Amino acid sequence: MMAGHGEGSHAVGGLARHIPVLLAEVLEAVQPKPGETIVDGTFGAGGYTSAILDRGASVVAIDRDPDAILAGRALEQQAGGRLTLVQAPFSTLDEHVESADGVVLDIGVSSMQLDQAERGFSFRADGPLDMRMAQAGLSAADVVNSFKAGDLARIFGFLGEERHAGRIARMIESRRDKRPFERTLDLADAISTHIGRAPKDKIHPATRVFQALRIFVNDELGELATALFAAERVLKPGGRLVVVTFHSLEDRIVKRFIADRAEAASGSRHMPDAPLRVATFRKSGGGVTAGETEIETNPRARSARLRAAIRTEAPARAGDFSIFGLPKLPAVERPGER
Repeated sequence: MMAGHGEGSHAVGGLARHIPVLLAEVLEAVQPKPGETIVDGTFGAGGYTSAILDRGASVVAIDRDPDAILAGRALEQQAGGRLTLVQAPFSTLDEHVESADGVVLDIGVSSMQLDQAERGFSFRADGPLDMRMAQAGLSAADVVNSFKAGDLARIFGFLGEERHAGRIARMIESRRDKRPFERTLDLADAISTHIGRAPKDKIHPATRVFQALRIFVNDELGELATALFAAERVLKPGGRLVVVTFHSLEDRIVKRFIADRAEAASGSRHMPDAPLRVATFRKSGGGVTAGETEIETNPRARSARLRAAIRTEAPARAGDFSIFGLPKLPAVERPGER
């Protein structure tokens, strides 16, 4: 399951780490059946995959984290050939399956990643400043210690919605000249000391910076946008797209994609030869959120939102990232995953 983006719920620990968010709602939306193939684009701890297998469908489960794939091998063996695990970014899902009856994407960082201090996702326990889901490429420490203050401010402001983004970026640039940031608690403590914490603040002062760094390091918004185009290409007519997000930026991307793809442009008498744009999806309900009962059992579900759409018979369109309004952030070469 995906734990969401805030550190405030991290202390839940224990039982919450294996509870898939909005599981009943996901199953209702994807409607897995025997003989169908469902793509679980974010395998994580295997919560959705297990439930889909229980409904009789086959699953192609994708995760860029080698630890998640390794942990899922036992389930793969138990599935009797109905589960295929793939270590890859979910943006490449169309490279691993030709057609599917459903695609499920659960966006964010997994509980097991948060709970492992050595992965560097959380400041609740000291660990290396890493945050790489694929355990390869640019790390959070690389970003913090090498990017210009202006670029850091844009990352913190856009991806973390941090109102002190400029102040924090300038503090980082000044401090790293004396001693680079290498540990999670070092960065968190430096931010807390510099910004301070008012008694009414519900979250740690470093929460939004850590969120922004993780999203940037793993190119989470770009991955999501690319995965939506890939899902459009592999889904059969009548196939179901189901996406669970934990952050307003992610939800905005999914909402815009579904709205764009569900809209069919009408022809114009002034341009009779212009090609018509046919809807490739139809919207299936609105944004679904967790109920109070689930939130009490699993507080990490509080920020989750599910959106779904059903594939039409129209051919897939070319991917156009302009529909998402993605922020302009520093370009980074990300080798080794594609």
